[in-house]
Formats: sequence, C-alpha cells, structure tokens
Amino acid sequence: MATGIASGSGQLYLREPVYRRSSYGKAHCHSTVILSGMQNQIHWSSWISELLQVDRSNYSQCQVKTNRKSHRGTIKSCQREGSTRYFDFAVIGSGIAGLRYALEVAKHGTVAVITKAEPHESNTNYAQGGVSAVLCPKDSVESHMKDTIVAGAYLCDEETVRVVCTEGPERIRELIAMGASFDHGEDGNLHLAREGGHSHCRIVHAADMTGREIGRALLEAVVKDPNIYVFQHHFAIDLLTTQDGSDIVCHGIDTINTETQEVIRFISKVTLLASGGAGHIYPSTTNPPVATGDGIAMAHRAQAVISNMEFVQFHPTALADEGLPIRPSNARENAFLITEAVRGDGGILYNLDMERFMPSYDERAELAPRDVVARSIDDQLKKRGEEYVLLDISHKPKEKILSHFPNIAAECLRYGLDITQQPIPVVPAAHYMCGGVRAGLEGETNVRGLYVAGEVACTGLHGANRLASNSLAEALVFARRAVQPSIDHMNISKIDHSASNWWPRPVAPLLLGDTVLNKVIRRTREARKELQSIMWEYVGIVRSTSRLTLAETRIIELELKWERYLFQHGWEPTMVGLEACEMRNLFCCAKLVVSSALSRHESRGLHYTIDFPHVEESKRLPTVIFPSQLNSSWSSRQLHKQQIC
Repeated sequence: MATGIASGSGQLYLREPVYRRSSYGKAHCHSTVILSGMQNQIHWSSWISELLQVDRSNYSQCQVKTNRKSHRGTIKSCQREGSTRYFDFAVIGSGIAGLRYALEVAKHGTVAVITKAEPHESNTNYAQGGVSAVLCPKDSVESHMKDTIVAGAYLCDEETVRVVCTEGPERIRELIAMGASFDHGEDGNLHLAREGGHSHCRIVHAADMTGREIGRALLEAVVKDPNIYVFQHHFAIDLLTTQDGSDIVCHGIDTINTETQEVIRFISKVTLLASGGAGHIYPSTTNPPVATGDGIAMAHRAQAVISNMEFVQFHPTALADEGLPIRPSNARENAFLITEAVRGDGGILYNLDMERFMPSYDERAELAPRDVVARSIDDQLKKRGEEYVLLDISHKPKEKILSHFPNIAAECLRYGLDITQQPIPVVPAAHYMCGGVRAGLEGETNVRGLYVAGEVACTGLHGANRLASNSLAEALVFARRAVQPSIDHMNISKIDHSASNWWPRPVAPLLLGDTVLNKVIRRTREARKELQSIMWEYVGIVRSTSRLTLAETRIIELELKWERYLFQHGWEPTMVGLEACEMRNLFCCAKLVVSSALSRHESRGLHYTIDFPHVEESKRLPTVIFPSQLNSSWSSRQLHKQQIC
C-alpha cells in the first residue's frame, strides 16, 4: 500500500525548510517533522489549500467505487446492513464543533454523531470561562486580532485570526437564537467578562458553566432533529480510507460499541473529525477521561498532515487537591478547572507565604497569557519546593463571587474551602492542544472527504499559545465553515453498499478469555501511568533537548514492551478494545508531541526549552508532520490494509 502523503509531497511548497529530522530515529521512524519556511512568505490559509491539495472542482476526478446499488443524493433514513451503517455525514465527537456542524448538514442529509461516552461528555462540557467575541462598541476586531496574535507568540495565521474574530459574534447570536442562555448585566445587555491576554471585556459566559450551557442547547436541538442519529458509547477505532492516485479518500469510520463489544462500521460520504484533544498523555489534566488523542492519532494513521504538536497548553490554575482542607477520598479522573475568569475578575496569585509573585515575572501580572502564568507558577513551585500556589478572590464582594463562580464555589465547599473567605490552592495541569490535524479555512484536510473542527484541528488561530476563550469561538466558526464544502462533496459522492467489504473488520478480543483480558488491561493501565509520568517529567512546562531525547527513547521502549506483552498473550493486530486502543492513541500523540518539540530550536509560546531560551525570528514557522512509510509500531498504522480504488 502507499503510505506517503502524496506522490508530489516533495513539492508541497515548503520553500527553504529550516529543519528536518527523523521523528523517532532508526527503525522506529514514523513521520517527518518540518519547520515550514512558508510562514513568512504567504498566509497559512493560502498555502494550506495548495499544501492539502484541496480543489473542490476536481472532486469528480476521484470517483468512489460504485455498483448498481449506489445512488446520488441523500440517504433518506438510517440504512443498516448487519453491523454496517450508511450515512451522508459521519461526525466523530459530540462537543460544540461536532454538534454545531451536525445541525447544519442535517438540513441536507442524514447524520451519524458518533460519541465515545454519553453525548454531553466532552471538553465543551468542562469549559467554564466562556466564548470570546467582539460585541462591545468599545472593542474591535483589530483589537481581538492583536490580542490573539500576541498571545500566540506571533505564530498565528493572520487570515485565520481575522476570520474567527470577524465571524465569531454572529456564531454567538446563532447560539442565542437556538436557546443558549448567557449572563446579562443590569443594562440588559450581555455581560462581557475579561480574561488574561485580552485588552477588552469580550467574554460571553453563563456564570462559570458556559460550555455546559452551550452543550445543553445544542444537544436539545440535535435530539429534535429527525435527520441526526446519535451513537453513544461508540469508540472510534480508525478512519476507513482508500488511495486514488496521489489522493487519500475517507469513506467513514470503524467503531466498537463499548457496551456490547460489537464492531460497527459507518460508511459515509463525508466525515467530520471533532473528537477533541489529548490531555491524558499527562497525569494531571483538566480534560475529561475521553480526551485520549483518538482523533489526532487516527488522522495521523490515515496520512493526514499534523502540525504544531509541541504547543501543549497547561492551564495555570487547576484545583490542587493537596491544598484542600478535606482531601478527596478518590483520585480525580481529571483535574477540576479554576477558570481564567477568576484572575480576570481580580483574582491574585500568592505563594504559600502570601507573597504576590506575578508582577515580578510580567508587567501584566495575573492577566498575562496562560503560558507566562503557568511558567511563573512552575518556577515558584520548583524554587520553593512546594506543591501548589494560592489564587485569592476573597477580597471581592461575596455576592459577586457566588454569582460569577457558583460551580467553583460549590466544588471547593465540598472539601471545606469557602472561596469567599479563603484562597484557592491551584497548580498547572495539561489543558489544551494548540496543534492537531492541519486544516484550511474551511476545515479541509489533505484527506478527501475528511474535515476537522475544534481542538483536534490546527487551523493556525492559536499559534504557539491559545488566547483564553478563543477555543469555543474557533470551534463554532470552523464547524460552520466546513458545512458548505461538505455539502458540495456529498452532492458529487456516491455510496456503494459493497464498500463495507473493502476493509477487513476489526474484532473484539473475546476469544482470549477473561483471565488473559484482565492481564492485558492491567498491563495497559500500568503502561498508561508510565507514559504519563514520562511526559510530565520530561515534556512538561519547561523542557530541554536532553530530556526530550530521553523521553523519546523511553516512550519507544515502553511502547514496544507493551505491544510485545499484548501479542505474547494472544492479541492480534486487528483486535480492538477500549483501553488498548486508547493506549495506542496516547502513544501516538505523545510521540508526535516529543518529535515536534525536538524540532523547534527556540522558545516560543508554550514551548520553552532551556537550551534555546529565546525567540528566534527565523524560526517563526509552524512544524509540519508528514507520515512516512516506516510504520513499525501498532499505534502508528491502521488496523486494516488500505485498498486501492
């Protein structure tokens, strides 16, 4: 099979590449990392359409296999043949991006929303702060753009930034029209908060549960839509792709129903990947348990281009359970987020001696961008040998605190802490992937029929560091922008009911028996903890070349050791189970992060290395990862063999 990105990938307009290296060295190389020299010459969005070779007028050149059962137009209902489902659109993920997209494309065809757990369980549900949008007469698109680019350490694509900052307000109005309820001030207008890195009040919010409110409104609309079918507890395994000449084409997705262990295949004309991030490559993350990098890993295995994976955002203020009066009885699956809005509302950071420290690190103090605040806290903890710092909002009126942050107040009170009287113990935790599957201005990827939106995508908006509350805005804008090209693609595509037989089917490992399965699961959980420990120890907030190199070696060794254990116990490469497949995705994403970090010989935004502590203008370039033909590990190759059209 052909595993290169495209036959012409050597001429992907990467003029004067600054750096090229083998990702994992020797026999373990899986991809090529390039610091692209295009950034200083033309816009990301202009280049990306050429790089990704997306030209809608040429879609007809790649005809999917057809037979007499194939038909154009929409599939009128959810068609099912055994364990295969046929849809016009398949959406992987039930967060803000996936649901918003589904509601639009459902006007033109049938939609499968495939979600790993319950539909509400996504990063959107845990987004506290709000959505950034220019809705105040004193604010401007130019000001929002400037704040975004400054926070992104000047690695943002200006055209992408302008698109999001310009179209964001209309996306907010659409949410309100759909029934989303946001906070209003005494004057009857939307209450706009301010967060770190923003020069104006522009954060639309619903107290400190904004994501939950948006998710509620979207899910209610989805449930009412007769063209949308939600498949919960369906874990996405791999994208179904074929190769047509130099083009990779996506035809759907394989999943496993984690409640019944049945493998379900979805054949679709268009697929949207909106599966969120990969926070669980680290031991402490604000992300929900479902955020194991599945979308990024699947796209990488399907030969999609990946970009900027070195930029992992650590939220500076997650609740530090060690500092609570009453410690939680059980370890949390994900850290509890203390929203940026607390600092935006006047919260002050202190060390344990109640010394305010942020002014000594940055003139913006607590309102500095997240990367600055997280590094400052990390420095304080290491210098003082302490486990957490304190975030104090208690000097504000009690009624204001409780009205703005009811969820945080209630969570802290469960453990004996009254935030209206006491400071909150906080510590940085992995929070957001600024990198991901590379996308153009319409969410297109280099894989035909595959679009991306939300945290799984790298659109160029965030650059080297995401500005607070820009993520929900980006998800809304790109979910909407992907709609028309998706409809266009659907209209010239065909569904072949024999397509389900083009790829061998994955199988659940039930034949191994409970004893062996329990051993495999136990070893997988141990490997997961080991991987997370390596990532925190060597690929955290402050990095070095030697530590990154050591991480690279240890991750490869751990992965091969884990795979060897599975296969020695009867596991086959086509076997699939939730924990094993999550583990292969975590390995894949961890290697992408380390490889990208090693390729950047400067400190920019979220990537800080003591070996190259300064920003280098000549290296103001995105990293680009192309899949290679040396896919030697299970985590880096698709379970099935690609078929050729």
